[in-house]
Amino acid sequence: MERITAKYYIETPYALEKAAQVLAGEQSSGTFVAVPGETEELKQRFAARVERITSLESVTEPAIPGATSKDGLYHRANIEVSWSIENFGYNLPVMVSTLQGNLYEITQFTGLKLMDIELPPSYGEHFTGPRFGIAGSRKSVGVTDRPLIGTIIKPSIGMSPQQTAQLVKTLAEAGIDFIKDDELLSSSANSKFEDRVDAIMNVINAHADKTGKKVMYAFNISDEVDSMLSRYDYIVKAGGTCAMVSINSVGLSATKKICDQDQLVIHGHRNGWGMLNRHPLLGIEFPAYQKLWRLAGVDQLHVNGIQNKFWESDDSVVKSIEACLKPLFKGQTVLPVVSSGQWGGQAFETYRRTQTTDLLYMAGGGIMAHPDGPGGGVVALQQAWEGAVNGLTLQDAAKQYPEFAKSVEKFGTK
Repeated sequence: MERITAKYYIETPYALEKAAQVLAGEQSSGTFVAVPGETEELKQRFAARVERITSLESVTEPAIPGATSKDGLYHRANIEVSWSIENFGYNLPVMVSTLQGNLYEITQFTGLKLMDIELPPSYGEHFTGPRFGIAGSRKSVGVTDRPLIGTIIKPSIGMSPQQTAQLVKTLAEAGIDFIKDDELLSSSANSKFEDRVDAIMNVINAHADKTGKKVMYAFNISDEVDSMLSRYDYIVKAGGTCAMVSINSVGLSATKKICDQDQLVIHGHRNGWGMLNRHPLLGIEFPAYQKLWRLAGVDQLHVNGIQNKFWESDDSVVKSIEACLKPLFKGQTVLPVVSSGQWGGQAFETYRRTQTTDLLYMAGGGIMAHPDGPGGGVVALQQAWEGAVNGLTLQDAAKQYPEFAKSVEKFGTK
């Protein structure tokens, strides 16, 4: 029978072997004491197995609260634990409850992070994964040889549908590929969801009729499942191509239900990511996280950005981009969404570190606050990526491209 293997980074005051066995028992057939019915036959079929323990350093202060060490030492290790898929089949919520769940509560651990997951071949047969991904997103907006350039509606909330549509018109005429609602906006007092869709799609459809290019707009449908399905249908009928879901807020099952509708590109926004990952010894690492959402079917997934405005390191961002671009079974590959304090200046380091243009490169203020307005901001980002791919330095690109030069003057010291 196929097995799923989870890789963890742990810290414990106990012997590593003992702590690992507690994890395996608690998250499968066992508990803190032997119980009637837990036969050897049952354990052989359903118990988790500790596959590997790699001892690392020991420290004198625990990373998070837990059991107190008798000798003052807390031992760190990488461990691998496997489960038969008989335990949960293809039920993603129960799989997550098994691989994470109560194990974060276990007192034997003063640190525990899920680092990666190895999935068996049958998961590739059962889960469709992204329906559109990189290839579908590119085809939708007609971009083949550079990153998709995108932006976020700013101010995040408070603009009327008419004001938003006017900004969309400006951005579309400037050559933008992608625009999205901010995650804070779905349906507000002065911007009812349906009114916003109508106003924006009137602009986008008219622009497409005139130029042949349909800008992708990610409308935020995050809500209860029935409401999300209704809003999804509304976008489809209006001629839209994309819906945005705050995946951590609505959960795996709701996200998968939306992805399974198969008509819109699904933009997966990971707001709330910090509470899942920011502590080095608690939560989940991105290589494991992105596999869950790819199984659910998201087509685009946020990865933060180089020299971002948040806490995440450049190394972590690069690792996240690489994880998204690594093939997973036979489905489409999820499109990494680069964002957070981006402007054209980070394009050079982003390309140097990743050597890919398979990105949705998002800039909010980096476009909106350009000295020539949003139109100049879009052109400046296109110029920056052209320069980066052609091997120019930031300084050389600023000499060659006038709109990008104004970005450097505006944002270069930020």
